[in-house]
Amino acid sequence: MTLGIGVMGNPFAPGGAELVRQAERLGARTVWAPEFWAGDALTPLAYLAATTSTIRLATGIVQLGARTPSMLAMSALSMQALSDSRFILGIGTSGPQVMEGWHGVRFDRPVQRTRETIDVIRMISAGERLAYEGEVYTLPLPDGEGRSIRSLMPPAHIPVYVAALGPANLRLTGELADGWIGNSFFPENAEVFLDPIREGAARAGRDVSELDLTVTVSVELTDDVDEAARRHADGYAFTFGAMGSAKANFYNDAFARQGFGDDVAEVQRLWRAGDQDAARRRVPTEIGFGTNLIGTDDLVRERLRLYRDAGITELRAQLPGGDLDRHLDDLGHLLELVADVNTEVTT
Repeated sequence: MTLGIGVMGNPFAPGGAELVRQAERLGARTVWAPEFWAGDALTPLAYLAATTSTIRLATGIVQLGARTPSMLAMSALSMQALSDSRFILGIGTSGPQVMEGWHGVRFDRPVQRTRETIDVIRMISAGERLAYEGEVYTLPLPDGEGRSIRSLMPPAHIPVYVAALGPANLRLTGELADGWIGNSFFPENAEVFLDPIREGAARAGRDVSELDLTVTVSVELTDDVDEAARRHADGYAFTFGAMGSAKANFYNDAFARQGFGDDVAEVQRLWRAGDQDAARRRVPTEIGFGTNLIGTDDLVRERLRLYRDAGITELRAQLPGGDLDRHLDDLGHLLELVADVNTEVTT
């Protein structure tokens, strides 16, 4: 099992790029740049490509529908050329609030859109002439003046990782993707996510071991486990109440499939009723603890074993607030704990 780091702010802000450079030195495998309604995911990774040499540079995630599949392929090929093939294209469909409210793009057929986007990216990156007929994308446009074009960039492999929570998208991930970008994940309930991935892989004649299975975790090394878990649970109130619409919240659905349906529904009701404090209190502390790495060394090792034994290949660590020295101390210590747990299966 390896460790990556998530960068929630601009990695080229003061101290941000240095954190990534030092994370590379310490042995972090990847850095993940997000994209929601702040900065984009690709620009900071291009900056980091020039200031690092070994750490892999991953989008976590670029939003499908915000760019055409061909534009994604162009950007990915550019990143591979700039980074000496260290780029990972993490993609996801986001949700109706962001796509329709921010990008002005209809949120429809998300799984089919994901499938066709992967198909087009792979055609372009393989150096094929682009001619594609799908349900969402037809290239060139029919009855138009466009023609089939081949990229002028040299062919290059683009690893495509898919952010998926629902069963249909998880099966698609197993069928087509190079990796999975997971969250809302209890390792005790791993089969909720991994069984559909295995089904999709088997359908395509693949084995799940061919996929890089990554899960995000916030990290807090502390003796006050209850207080930290409660605080992390409070943060989920925004996820359950405001991420998505009243009809479509993929995070809520994922937690419901893990046994928290009544809890997330009540949190959402309280949030939308305007009682955000009550919504925060209503999130079970178990959620804050079980989806993150919180506690003493022994507790964190115990949680790491669960992720390892579930088949997770990489944890994407969100480090706690603080200065650069604290970030690096926590990251270095966590890397040691991961190494300890990895050693257990080889001795």
